[in-house]
Amino acid sequence: MSAGVLFITAGLFALVFGFVVGLLFSKRKASTDQNQPDGKEALEALSRAREEAQELLRKAQEEAREIRLAAEREAEKVVKLAQEEADRLRSALKEEAEKIRQETERKRKEVEEYLAERKQEVQKLEQALQQKESHLERRVQMLDRREEELYRREKEVREAERQLDQTQRSLQTKFKELEEKEKEIESLRQKEELELQRIASMTLEEAKAELFRRVEEQARLESIRLMKRIEEEAREKAEFEAKKIVATAVQRLSSEIAINYTTTAVELPNNEFKGRIIGREGRNIRTFELLTGVDLIIDDTPDIVTISSFDPMRRELAKDALERLIQDGRIHPARIEEVVAEVKKEMDEKIRKMGEETCMELGLYDINPGLYYYIGKLYYRTSYSQNVLLHSKEVAYIAGMLAEELGMDAKMARRAGLLHDVGKAVSHELGGSHTDIGIELCKRYGEPDPVLNAIRAHHNEEPVRYPEVALVCAADALSAARPGARRETLEAYLKRLEKLEEIVKSFKGVQNAYAVQAGREVRVIVNPEEVSDEESYLLSKNIARKIEEEMQFPGQIKVVVIRETRHVEYAK
Repeated sequence: MSAGVLFITAGLFALVFGFVVGLLFSKRKASTDQNQPDGKEALEALSRAREEAQELLRKAQEEAREIRLAAEREAEKVVKLAQEEADRLRSALKEEAEKIRQETERKRKEVEEYLAERKQEVQKLEQALQQKESHLERRVQMLDRREEELYRREKEVREAERQLDQTQRSLQTKFKELEEKEKEIESLRQKEELELQRIASMTLEEAKAELFRRVEEQARLESIRLMKRIEEEAREKAEFEAKKIVATAVQRLSSEIAINYTTTAVELPNNEFKGRIIGREGRNIRTFELLTGVDLIIDDTPDIVTISSFDPMRRELAKDALERLIQDGRIHPARIEEVVAEVKKEMDEKIRKMGEETCMELGLYDINPGLYYYIGKLYYRTSYSQNVLLHSKEVAYIAGMLAEELGMDAKMARRAGLLHDVGKAVSHELGGSHTDIGIELCKRYGEPDPVLNAIRAHHNEEPVRYPEVALVCAADALSAARPGARRETLEAYLKRLEKLEEIVKSFKGVQNAYAVQAGREVRVIVNPEEVSDEESYLLSKNIARKIEEEMQFPGQIKVVVIRETRHVEYAK
C-alpha cells in the first residue's frame, strides 16, 4: 500500500513539474518575441506555446495516470504478497502453537503419570513403614514384657538370695549365740563353784550382805528394763496421739509463703526516666536515697531500676514513692520530698489497717487498737528470711487448732500465738531483746498473763505456766521448722553442727559422734567395753537433756546411741 502511494506522489510531482516548465518556456518565448515588432506573430507564438504546454500537460497527466495505475497494480501485488505472507506465517504459528500444546499436553500427562507412580510408591512405602513400625512396636512391647519378666525374676532371685543370706547369717548368729551361751554357762558354772566355795567360808552376816547386794543389783537392772519398756510404750502412744493432733491441725492450715529479699525491681516506661531519676549532677537520686534510706541501683538493665535495702519497710516505701513519681512525671527534689511524706503517712495508715485486719481474721475483736500498728508492722520484719507477721499468724492458727483438738481455750492460744513476737516490730529501733520489748508493749495495752508468759516461754526465758502457752511454743517450733520457712547462713549451720557433736563427745564412753540429716539427728558410737546396753539407754536420755539445755534449735533432734560388739577370730 505504501508503494502505490509513492508512485502516485511521483506522478503528481512530474505533472506539476511539466506544467511549471511549460509556463516558464512560454514566458521566455513571450519575452523573446516582445523584441519583435509584429504582435500577431507574438500571439501565434503564445498560442503555440499554450498548445505545447497543454500537450505537455496532457502527456504528463497520461504519464501520471499510467504511473498511478502501475503504482496501484504494484500496491495490490504488494498487499496480496503481504496477505499471503501473513497467512503463511499465521498458519505456521498455528501449527507451531499446536505442536507446542500437544508437546505440553504430552509432558503434562507424563508428569501426571510419573507423579501417580511416585504416589503409589510412597503409599506402598508408608504402608511398609507402618507395618514395620507396628512390627517394631510389637517387638518392643514383647521386649518390655520380657525385660519386666527378667526384672521380676531377677528381683525374686535377689530376694531369695537375700533371704538365704539372712537365713545363713541368722544361723551363724544363732551358732555364735549358742557358743557364747555355752561359754557363758561354763563360766557361770565355774563362777558358781568358786562362789559356793567362797560362800562356804563366809559367815551368816557376810552371806546376807552378799545376797542383798545381788538382789539390789538385779532389781536395779530389772527396774531399768521396766522403766525403759514403760517409757517406750508411753512414748509410742504419746507420739501417735501427738502426730495425729499435729497432723490434723497442720492439714487444716493453708499457710501463705512470703520471702522478702534485699532488693525490689521497679519497671520504667522507658530508659529516658533513668536520667530524670538521677537528675542534674545526681541531685534527684541523692535526695531520694536520703529521704527513704535505700540504695537506688541504676545499671544497664533496660527499663528497670533496683531498690536495695535490708529493711523491707524502707523498700516498700521507696517503691511506692518511686512509682508515684514516675506516674506523675515531675521528678525534682521538692516533689520527691512531698511524695515521700505522703507515702509515709499513707503507709502508717496501711500498717495499722493491716494489723486490724489480721486481728479480725483471727477473731480477736477485743485486742486494744493501740497494738494494731505494731502487729501490722511485723509484715515488714523478717527472721531468717521468714516474714514475721505471716509466721505469727501461722503460729496463732496452729496453736488455736491444737487447742481445739485438746479442748483448751483456742481464742487465748491464738491471741498468745499472734503476739508472741510482737516485740520484733520495734526491737530494731529501740534496741534490746524483742521479748522484753514485747512484754512492755503488751503490759501497756493490758494483755492477759498467758500472753506475757508465751512471749518469754517460747525462748525458754521462763517456765510454761499455762497449757495454751505450751501449744504456742510447739506451734512456733512447727512454723519455724517447716521446709522453706527459714534460711541460715552456711557458717552458722556448720557451727551449730560442730557444737552438737562437741556436746555429744563430752560424755564418757563415747567413741565418736556424727550429726546427720542437717542437724536433725545425731548418731553416737559408744565403746561397748565401757557402756552396757542399759547404760546406753540412760546415755541417750542424758545427751538429749544436755542438748536441750545448751542449744537452741527449731523442731527436735533425734539422738541414736549405737553399741556394737565385735568378736574377731582368725583361721590359720
